[in-house]
Amino acid sequence: MSERNSSASFTGLGIAPRLLDIIASLKFTTPTPIQEKAIPVAIEGKDIIGIAQTGTGKTLAFGVPMIQRIGQTKTQGLIILPTRELALQVEEMLHWVGRSLGLKTALLIGGMSMRPQMSAIQRRPHIIIGTPGRINDHLNQKTLSLNGVSILVLDEADRMLDMGFAPQIKQILHKVPKDRQTMLFSATMPDDIVRIATEHMKLPFRVEIARPGTAAERVEQELFVVKKEDKLSLLKKLLEEYRGTVLVFSRTKHGARKITRAVQGMGHTAAEIHSNRSLGQRRNALEGFKRGVYRVLVATDIASRGIDVVGIELVINFDIPDDPGDYVHRIGRTGRAGAAGRAISFATPDQRNAVRDIERLLKTFIKVSKLPELPPAPRQIPGEAPHEPRYPRTPSYSHSFGRRPHARGGERRYFHR
Repeated sequence: MSERNSSASFTGLGIAPRLLDIIASLKFTTPTPIQEKAIPVAIEGKDIIGIAQTGTGKTLAFGVPMIQRIGQTKTQGLIILPTRELALQVEEMLHWVGRSLGLKTALLIGGMSMRPQMSAIQRRPHIIIGTPGRINDHLNQKTLSLNGVSILVLDEADRMLDMGFAPQIKQILHKVPKDRQTMLFSATMPDDIVRIATEHMKLPFRVEIARPGTAAERVEQELFVVKKEDKLSLLKKLLEEYRGTVLVFSRTKHGARKITRAVQGMGHTAAEIHSNRSLGQRRNALEGFKRGVYRVLVATDIASRGIDVVGIELVINFDIPDDPGDYVHRIGRTGRAGAAGRAISFATPDQRNAVRDIERLLKTFIKVSKLPELPPAPRQIPGEAPHEPRYPRTPSYSHSFGRRPHARGGERRYFHR
């Protein structure tokens, strides 16, 4: 996984032999920094605050200790996540690790019928995985009890708070036994996270492997200043230049639909993920992207932390995000677990302050490239408003944003009930 230290391994982290065999069979050989630091502490039963950028292997960092301790104590685990996609991916990873051990899970997310979820709960799962709203739906309908939970994980906690889930999280925390182990993982450490740690955790051990706002180390970042009406032409140019899989981020779901249709019109296979798509449509889009059915996936920020796909060559910020923190999470979809990646952002001339806010968070400048010669604008999409009149090219970046442009440069079971 990580290339930082070939001598590091999972062997000395306190993991049980059977789990070590499973980890090896899954081709995980070298722990990432968050795994190396968090797993031994978590296995000891201590509360943890893990601060780590996206794509660093946090799921295994809390999943392995949870599976091991639940197998030993015969209790229950609860994992709370901000999005359906992330919940699905965490459940998939846990099943990879725990399937041969007899691990049972219940996935509680919106967009799915309550009845199958109730059936899963009645089967007394070892681990409950869900989003805050749906977990509370079951609590309110008394179809779920959390009295048996001894290990609680809040994953992507800062994102959950950004999405307005604080009231739901507080309700859940009051339903979980106080005598428990709590692990909180977050890419940043805002005041609300500190408050949760103070009120609901016991002397948490802090594991920080990257300062808040740190972008993935091996992601090369680049920015173009481009007029709004030229963005699709620039996208067409980049899709011709880069041949691998591409993840494109749009600020709005309407924009995501428009971009997807335009990319399809350019001759590329493309799918979209946003809140107007059903859970089935979003799952099909993500699975198709993973399998190579779609070369391009267009998403809103609902997917900025919910996409875990190996080998994404390029992330394109078609629109600069409203929140600088979302920029970090978006570009973290490439260059995952030590791999190299590339992220390119489109900024309009009036977005100088938005770019500076991102650079302030990153504590670095983003390389600015000269706008290339662009192909003709894609043919107007049926049903879309006509493009605005085309004007002379945007002035150089040094005139627009006040910086000099750069040249461009890439079978024994553990569980019994």
